[in-house]
Amino acid sequence: MKSLYLEMAKLLQKGESFAVVTILDNIGSAPRTTGAKMVVRADSSSVGTIGGGRLEADAIRLAMEMMISKQTMIQNFDLTGKDVAAMDMICGGKGKLLIDFIDTNDENNCMIYEAAIEFLERREKAWLITVLGNNPGASGLTRQQCLVKPDKTLIGKVDCDPYILEKLIAGPAKISIHAEAIDNQHFLVETLRPAGTVYIFGAGHVSQRIAPLSESVGFRTVVLDDRADYANRERFLEPTEIRVIESFRQLPDLEIDEDSYLVIVTRGHLFDKIVLEQVLRSNAGYIGIIGSRSKRDLVFKELMNQGYGKEEIDRVYAPIGTNIGAETPEELAVSIVGELIKVRSERENTVPNLRSSGSGTCCRILDPDAGA
Repeated sequence: MKSLYLEMAKLLQKGESFAVVTILDNIGSAPRTTGAKMVVRADSSSVGTIGGGRLEADAIRLAMEMMISKQTMIQNFDLTGKDVAAMDMICGGKGKLLIDFIDTNDENNCMIYEAAIEFLERREKAWLITVLGNNPGASGLTRQQCLVKPDKTLIGKVDCDPYILEKLIAGPAKISIHAEAIDNQHFLVETLRPAGTVYIFGAGHVSQRIAPLSESVGFRTVVLDDRADYANRERFLEPTEIRVIESFRQLPDLEIDEDSYLVIVTRGHLFDKIVLEQVLRSNAGYIGIIGSRSKRDLVFKELMNQGYGKEEIDRVYAPIGTNIGAETPEELAVSIVGELIKVRSERENTVPNLRSSGSGTCCRILDPDAGA
């Protein structure tokens, strides 16, 4: 995500307009999922992908047309049936694309995309809200956009139903993308946020394999251990963060929140349990502990005897990782990071309800023909 927004900001700084293609919704085995983006430059080159093949080629063609007409549009796509078979394609599916013209002469665009980079650099959350409306007498859609900061103030300005805007500002969804049509306006909410922080407790061989893989899929990664000869730059390269702590018995303040993923892989059963006791009642989005089922059962029994409830213990992923028959540290790392990706994806796909106080129609898919 960050690289795409860097490209957008760079193009605006150079005075170049461009188009952004976003998959709004898909049904079936489309090449990419909802929220996938691609930036199309004025010379028809692109950054990012929405899956390649015919869909991407058609999207680039439409993006070029939108840059000429300086308009924004939504386009249905259908990659099922005879077209897929004839082109020997692997993926099919149906859905909608937003093809959004970003005008370099619009100061609002420059403010928003420069601010987006700042938030991504600081690993802070922000929400991009796009409001589209019918444009009488023209083929394209009217377009407004703003960025909601973590303190709920806005960068940019949109003109829409105050009730809807208040709902969006008060609590944007923690999802990749969400769209609704209400009272002849169409609202697209996209989360600009860090992909989450993975705290790895223990700096052993498994951790050494987890860290670079975790970083490669977008997580900020922090490794903690009380042994400086394990938690060091010779074993863990940048950008993984390393923290040598005094003891696992008293963890430092880690600012654990719902975007935190806790991977407990210390050097032994005792330390795993000690760490788990301290984080079990946190609001972490994920807590996983390494070990066999018999080890898990023993740890859980001890925790129950200490007063922890079944609901608390049921939060823990144990044994950690997806079941792929992993044995080596490399295989275990793939298993664990795969589970982190799965949990992150599931959390992002919770859909909110933004019904207005009036009688507007609310729908899951952004549809330019939907009305009140």
